Amino acid sequence: MSVSELQALESRWLMPTYERAPVEFVRGEGARLWDVDGKRYLDFFAGLGVMNAGHCHPRITEAIREQAGRLVGVSNLYYSEPGVRLGERLAESSLGGRVFLCNSGAEANEAAIKLARKHAHARGIAKPEVVVLDSGFHGRTIATLTASPKIASEELFGPLPRGFRTVARDDAAALEAAVGGSTAAVLFETIQGEAGVHPIPDDVVAAARRACDATGALLVVDEIQTGMGRTGSLWAWEQGPARPDVMSAAKALGGGLPVGACVTSPGLEDVLAAGEHGSTFAGAPLAASAALAALGVLDDPALLRRVRELGARLASSLTELDGVAEVRGRGLMLGVALVDGLDGPAVAGRALDGGLVINAPDPMTLRLLPPLVIGSAEVDEAVGVLARCLEA
Repeated sequence: MSVSELQALESRWLMPTYERAPVEFVRGEGARLWDVDGKRYLDFFAGLGVMNAGHCHPRITEAIREQAGRLVGVSNLYYSEPGVRLGERLAESSLGGRVFLCNSGAEANEAAIKLARKHAHARGIAKPEVVVLDSGFHGRTIATLTASPKIASEELFGPLPRGFRTVARDDAAALEAAVGGSTAAVLFETIQGEAGVHPIPDDVVAAARRACDATGALLVVDEIQTGMGRTGSLWAWEQGPARPDVMSAAKALGGGLPVGACVTSPGLEDVLAAGEHGSTFAGAPLAASAALAALGVLDDPALLRRVRELGARLASSLTELDGVAEVRGRGLMLGVALVDGLDGPAVAGRALDGGLVINAPDPMTLRLLPPLVIGSAEVDEAVGVLARCLEA
């Protein structure tokens, strides 16, 4: 089926919630994609940070194939070893408490918000608040949308839930002042991805930790885009000044399948009790097996060191290009700020024509999220394509 035929079907049958590029990808391997016409692309977007292990990684593919041949899914009213083992693996690799498994980042953040609110009620807070950072993004459910100030729209989706307070992402004093006796949690990404790859300053993170310690609020870190090795450590918070109380994870966690998780530190294990939260497909054997395989691939000190090295090489090379004003980020999560007069979506479109898949999260920024299994040759190839696109 041609792209024009797919577009006709889409316009008839699908809600118009996405602006799609005019290409259909039909095969992937490592950092490469092929479209329906056989054209090969270098993927530096990785399915919006999902394919951290690359496309069709043999260990993940085999885990999916083997589990699919035995049992795909089973209700959470019964035991399933892959899901329980995934909880163990996640907790031991991060905060050491307990895990709620789900299917997406938005679900993981919903669980974190519910947990924080119930925890606050137990502390005698009748109307708990969650403090979030301006331009943060935590999902598109009604609660996580409200926690994402840049896209929260009372006019479109109101009335939005109450109980969220927004502060500037670079003002430590303002954040500390916003946390008080009614605060249930402070929720943020250590690097804001959808906003254009903006790292949160260390002093803001440290201020959040101090404020939470002083009031009893929970520090919740959204690792949905930054996690699973993306920044050069398994979790981005490991490179910062503060350890969170709760962490959300998704995207690359499932190795390409939909998996999310809300992970707690010790002491919060029993906040949510039986019947107070759930998800039909959560922890299903197929998805959990894929996630275990993905963790096995990505939680590798040699690979994580390589991510830091290649990220530095890529950032340095991008900085030297004409048309680049700034390169932000860490590891292989980079935002390229363009000089005035350049249009990010137009540059991304030219890159796609040139065989490089990237993303423009805003009109003046390119976002690069390549698979973590790339090598130096792929870095140099991507920089070369971008140089030609910027010159054009």
